[in-house]
Amino acid sequence: MSGMLDGQVAVITGSGRGIGASAAKLMAAEGARVVLSDIDPEPAEAVASEIRSAGGEAAVHAGDVTDTAFPEALMKAAADAFGKITIVVNNAGYTWDGVIHKMTDEQWHAIIDCHVGAPFRIARATVPYMRDAAKAEMGSGERPEPRCIINVSSTSGLHGNAGQINYATAKMGVVGMTKTIAKEWGQFNIRCNAVAYGSIETRLTAAKQEGEMTKVGDREVSMGVPQHMIDMLPMVVPLGRAGTPEEAAGGIVMLASPYASYITGHTLEVTGGMGI
Repeated sequence: MSGMLDGQVAVITGSGRGIGASAAKLMAAEGARVVLSDIDPEPAEAVASEIRSAGGEAAVHAGDVTDTAFPEALMKAAADAFGKITIVVNNAGYTWDGVIHKMTDEQWHAIIDCHVGAPFRIARATVPYMRDAAKAEMGSGERPEPRCIINVSSTSGLHGNAGQINYATAKMGVVGMTKTIAKEWGQFNIRCNAVAYGSIETRLTAAKQEGEMTKVGDREVSMGVPQHMIDMLPMVVPLGRAGTPEEAAGGIVMLASPYASYITGHTLEVTGGMGI
């Protein structure tokens, strides 16, 4: 396989399903070697098998991004598998919704930690493989190899969303984190951008009555949105529909590609026009 990501090594969290899985397959099709990470090993292994069957290279390191020891273990596993790390995508996440007056501290802290704390710790864990590697290249008189971090945000963060004060706050925090990384690490030829999604066809945006659940500690948390919000999509999305995971992944791959070599600190809205 060859393409515009030849020679790149990408680590993608939450890549067993949805946007993350589509991003992994698309990056592999463009020549990247991919390290898939998901809290559930089985779907990640299935995606990796699909990539290998298509002629690509993939490894899996499963785990919980909110485990404070996990980011360093993930980066070490990626470097051990493929020798370096050039792309990191902070995609893992879930929703645990509630209106303000009913939201518990547990809900608040769980979502903030997953969507802000975990990406921060993952970015910090890249230092030996990205920032330090770039400094060593500069010390040898070379221009540093292009590297990038891509964080996943949301229209909930950019515009707020009733019933999602925890998620909206976290996803706006991702934007500030992205800009800060871009400013601090740009000198090392490390770019950092975010992708803010609107309604994409994943289990986070499926109808709540379909019963998709995720486990948070010992608690089962339902995901999805009320059916009436899905029914309203043709009225609030100029393109008249939800996006597919493949369309969503296109934004990630574009920002990881050489075509985005002079784009950093930017939040790309992949929303079908929702929120403009």
